[in-house]
Amino acid sequence: MSQLSTPALSQSAWEKATPAEAGFQTDVAERLDAAMKAGSLKNLHAVVITRNGKLVVERYYDGIDERWGQSLGYLLFDAETKHDLRSVSKSIVGLLYGIALDAGQAPALDAPILDSFPEYKDLAANPARLRMTVADALTMRLGTEWNEELPYDNPQNSEIAMELAPDRYRFILERPFVIEPGRQWDYNGGATALLAALIERGSGQSVFDFAREKLFTPLGIDDVEWIKGNDGAFAAASGLRMRPRDVAKVGQVVLDRGQWEGKVLISEDWLKAAFTPRAAVDDGLEYGYQWWLGKLRESGKPWMAAFGNGGQRLILIPSLDLAVVITAGNYNQPDAWKLPVQIMAEYILPALTER
Repeated sequence: MSQLSTPALSQSAWEKATPAEAGFQTDVAERLDAAMKAGSLKNLHAVVITRNGKLVVERYYDGIDERWGQSLGYLLFDAETKHDLRSVSKSIVGLLYGIALDAGQAPALDAPILDSFPEYKDLAANPARLRMTVADALTMRLGTEWNEELPYDNPQNSEIAMELAPDRYRFILERPFVIEPGRQWDYNGGATALLAALIERGSGQSVFDFAREKLFTPLGIDDVEWIKGNDGAFAAASGLRMRPRDVAKVGQVVLDRGQWEGKVLISEDWLKAAFTPRAAVDDGLEYGYQWWLGKLRESGKPWMAAFGNGGQRLILIPSLDLAVVITAGNYNQPDAWKLPVQIMAEYILPALTER
């Protein structure tokens, strides 16, 4: 097992605080290490914790990993190792849409999506498609047939089928309707792909170049990969690969109401809108604009999070000024969600001495 709690500083370096200074028990990192050594944290790759804007815990381990389904073999993770974010990418696209909207480079939330895709005018024969709006995409309530319940290594999974399609946007927009747009939440990576396309068409940049200019570079994030699908478009729903520490920076700018080093990167109004519950999911979970929302069971404190296949997580608890990034290798496992829950419930939240 490899561990790294105080990695060499790089461009992505942050001011650090000891666990005690940040209101944690002093042995929070060591308890994670002990659990890994005991085999209690299955396929955990990294944990990064920030509080009050400072880097508190940074732990990296060893394990088998993938790059978008392709084996990378056994890796020794460290602060410079990029990791698949999978659907954490969706939540970052949600932030990017707000940036583009505020800059006048994306359609308003009530704008019909099909208006931005004139090349598919044949699809307008179904009037329901004319009623699909940007807000429906942001909240994953397009109303169309879409199935991501299947494992992501199954080509029948709708998101995988989209990535394999020769034209992802036609694939998404021609799905048959199962309910009126805006009525029902269904997890839908195609909705995220549409949002990325709207950013690209409004800004004149690829979604990756837009992200670099408007978000990543201002945050000092200089090593990012965004994988493309079969049609050459960036995989907005799942293709980002980033260093865990850099994902924490994205979380911190959200906690700081869109500001970084005195500069506004994301408007506070957009963040408030994005984290307002728009759809009930299940088990107390709700959904905003590409972000998962909930409350801590014991305290009722609100949290927002980005979830990704395999156990990838960016978890934010604003009232605690706390950001937690978890990366793991439990891809396509139905119980992959258990590891992040275990880490939060057994190791991070109980270690807080200041709540």
